[in-house]
Amino acid sequence: MSENLRVVENATCTFCGCVCDDMILTVDDTQKRIVKAKNACVLGRAWFAEHTIEEAPAALMEGKPATIDAAVAEAARILVEARFPIAYGLSDTTCEAQRQAVAIMDMVRGNIDTTTSVCHGPSGIAFQGVGESTMTLGEVKNRADLVIYWGGNPAESHPRHFGRYAVTAKGMFTPNGKKDRTVVVIDVRRTPSVPAANIFVQLKPGKDFELLWALRVRVKGRPIHADIEEITGVPPATIEDLVQRMKGCRYGVLFFGMGLTMTRGRHFNSGALLALATDLNEFTHFVAKPVRGHGNVTGADNVMSWQTGYPFGVNFSRGYPRFNPGEFTTVDTLARGDADAAMIIASDPASNFPREATAHLRRIPVISLDPKATLTSGLARVAFRTATYGINTGGTVYRMDDVPITMRKAFDSPFPDDESILKAIREKVRELLLARTPHGARSAFELPLTA
Repeated sequence: MSENLRVVENATCTFCGCVCDDMILTVDDTQKRIVKAKNACVLGRAWFAEHTIEEAPAALMEGKPATIDAAVAEAARILVEARFPIAYGLSDTTCEAQRQAVAIMDMVRGNIDTTTSVCHGPSGIAFQGVGESTMTLGEVKNRADLVIYWGGNPAESHPRHFGRYAVTAKGMFTPNGKKDRTVVVIDVRRTPSVPAANIFVQLKPGKDFELLWALRVRVKGRPIHADIEEITGVPPATIEDLVQRMKGCRYGVLFFGMGLTMTRGRHFNSGALLALATDLNEFTHFVAKPVRGHGNVTGADNVMSWQTGYPFGVNFSRGYPRFNPGEFTTVDTLARGDADAAMIIASDPASNFPREATAHLRRIPVISLDPKATLTSGLARVAFRTATYGINTGGTVYRMDDVPITMRKAFDSPFPDDESILKAIREKVRELLLARTPHGARSAFELPLTA
């Protein structure tokens, strides 16, 4: 091996929620890039390959280069002077940085939200109302003999989910891999995941709730309506066969994706699926888990929950955390024109939010933290270029099954990490708030709930 090349073992890929931590990376220290990523899937290889160190200022103000100290001071001023500041993103950064962001928004009595609100937000609402029979992916690998994917396409979105955890993976009680399992895919269309399944159930679009309720009815031994096939597109015989397989397995798992959570029914769909798993536990062991997209979106939910009591869309304007999706979620605060300042962390809402929300984002001062130039950083009043988590930084992330993983960085970056920038903003915000507090007066900002 060339003396310029170095191998980093047990590195972590943070592209998707699988957070595979068995990467073997070959790093070219001269060019500051990863030239090989052993064990990575096609998405992971692209993730590692595209991250090179670009020549760029670490901070921009009004599009012009600035010192980090000046940019931090301006970011803090924007947040403190705003009447309704919001923070959004957080799903592609470390838990340590996420905690700093929550503390900042607590101090300025702002609003904080994550990308969960535009993907598995309905699942978060359902968890609170129904509960969750959960597990780790290691349990699935070692024990599951019935695996059901509902409303997801992991063959394209999470390529290693099949091989490392759920379909062909060989485990303690599944030594023959796929031969020891029955795999079911339930979706409104045939996807690249279907060839990996033993059974494909195609239902009508927007009829997930009806099919889930029919399954619950049959699990409880009650008859279903004769027109169930007309309603859902699924024959009664198929429903009956699926129910018998679910009740008769040793260890069953329901993985569900945005095809379930972001269609007609939303959190009612997620709640029905979670309730189905609970029903099945009267007969066997059954669990359910959402298949999460971003590398640390699960970590964002965990940090938000342990810091505020709620997983996303949290408002501190009254001095304590409040949760109300549709009111405090970012798309809504922007589309209504409520927000008058925004801090966007490791996300690019300007490229994918609705037109009304993006238009308002352009009208207000924006603070951006991102390892690359984006549409959002391009419109930001203050833009920080940061190190890429998992490649240039260590820290903690959560896998989609709520297992925390400590990352090992591959090579250094000349740019600061998100946690350092947010910690500096937090300290500057504290200084500005204390300077505004009359001498001797107690301020709620002095002791933020999330300190």
